[in-house]
Amino acid sequence: MHSHVLQNVVQDLDKAFKAFFRRIKAGETPGYPRFKGKNRWKSFGFKEYGNGFKIDGRRLRLFGVGRVVVRWHRPIEGRIKTVRIIKKAGKWYACFACEIELNPLPPTGKEIGIDVGIASLLTTSDGEKIENPRWYQNQQRKLRVLQRRVSRRKLGSYNRRKAVLALQRQHEHIANSRKDFLDKLVYWLITNYDRIALEDLRILNMVKNHKLSKSILDASWGYLIQKLLDKAEEAGRVVSLVNPAYTSKTCSNCGFLFEHLSLKDRWIDCSCGFSACRDWNASLNLLRLGRSLWELSSTVVGFS
Repeated sequence: MHSHVLQNVVQDLDKAFKAFFRRIKAGETPGYPRFKGKNRWKSFGFKEYGNGFKIDGRRLRLFGVGRVVVRWHRPIEGRIKTVRIIKKAGKWYACFACEIELNPLPPTGKEIGIDVGIASLLTTSDGEKIENPRWYQNQQRKLRVLQRRVSRRKLGSYNRRKAVLALQRQHEHIANSRKDFLDKLVYWLITNYDRIALEDLRILNMVKNHKLSKSILDASWGYLIQKLLDKAEEAGRVVSLVNPAYTSKTCSNCGFLFEHLSLKDRWIDCSCGFSACRDWNASLNLLRLGRSLWELSSTVVGFS
């Protein structure tokens, strides 16, 4: 066995315990790192290109394995640093970490505020609505059938392993569908807008509401926001997370606060004459707050 494989295991264990002690210091529910048996083994990695792994033509050469046939997802860009070999739902994947140069996109001169939600995944300040595909909820019936099939099989049997594999592949299909949709959505936003204002959501607190937790996690707001931040840095865009307090309850036209507005109220009518969907109103307020942050940052940079 290559030494890098063992070193990666120790590093993963060290990360788990550091996260455990960090949660203790923060007063959170710590969650002691669980024992991972051989049935929960998922991946191994190499830390240096040419030392344990390298690309040999259109194949991948691995220490102790040999030349492996690979279906290349796309051409590799930049300089390869590490690789992680992952087993997921009966399939094997090679995940490369590469060092590449930033590639800023040409400016568009456009700004946008985005309100995320459950009924509509996104509502933009331009008036566009992106419907929520509800990937998990639409596949729940099939998942229930597959889960019951697993529970009825004998522990340790071959038929149970087949049933577990079918269940894993269905979950992988749902995850891939969600990731593909959100990646394309992020690409569209980053390509068309120079500055994007989003809500700085406390998702871990929001999912404590058991009536909405499944819908919130299915919408995957956290992945969307993190992907936007990562791609914005690469493309030279600006993504700002603003305080979402009262953005839905404040009139974007005159600033009047609707104190008794509830989640059931999906439309606002203000005495100033402004009438709109509450999600679009919130996106306009987010854009206004984002512009104040951008103006402040440009003033500070100009002063310094």
